[in-house]
Amino acid sequence: MRVEIWSDIACPWCYIGKARFEKGLAEFAHRDGVEVVHRSFELDPGRPKGDVGPVIPMLAKKYGRTVEEARAMEAHVASTAHTEGLGYLADGRDHGNTFDIHRLLHLAKARGRQSELLDLAYRANFAEERSVFDADVLADIAVRAGLDADEVRAVLSDENAYADAVRADEAEAAELGANAVPFFVLDRTYGISGGQPAEVFTQALEQAWQARTPALRTIEGDAEACGPDGCEVPR
Repeated sequence: MRVEIWSDIACPWCYIGKARFEKGLAEFAHRDGVEVVHRSFELDPGRPKGDVGPVIPMLAKKYGRTVEEARAMEAHVASTAHTEGLGYLADGRDHGNTFDIHRLLHLAKARGRQSELLDLAYRANFAEERSVFDADVLADIAVRAGLDADEVRAVLSDENAYADAVRADEAEAAELGANAVPFFVLDRTYGISGGQPAEVFTQALEQAWQARTPALRTIEGDAEACGPDGCEVPR
């Protein structure tokens, strides 16, 4: 069974949602039969690449709140993240265009290191006060995730590398009706929006698994059959 997760590195609920999904998956009996694929979704695709700034003023402007209210919003998210065992800095982070990160995530997918890169990028952005919008920092994170340094630099220096793959993911999200992230699609049958509790993911996985492998229904009758004790002989 395949689970596809649309997310953006700038989204705190994607960070929390990934952790919750993995906890839910760990409780799923058929977890070894689940393939997880991460898909691209940009929350602010129109933001210029070089436009990087602190997250608190950005939130205040975006949601029409005061700086104090934006800071309180971040403190609430931080508290939730800490409950899930995640590091989270409520202040001091920055925000910018995530297109290069998504392009590298597609390189990582091709090399079998996608989840590793995503985890390190989330940690750097939300817990370590390292700017993932800095090319050198991003390259270092990608190498730590197991990618080849030369390949990483080649992708970052070529704006067309994996650009079509990112756009294809985003177009597919639109077709599926996803206008917010995280967005989870289970076997192209069930969709789950938001960073739901772990038990919700476990239940959804069980439901999706049963849908693809329905329980056998037996039609009772009087026909003859053979079993361990032999075959019935008509009288």
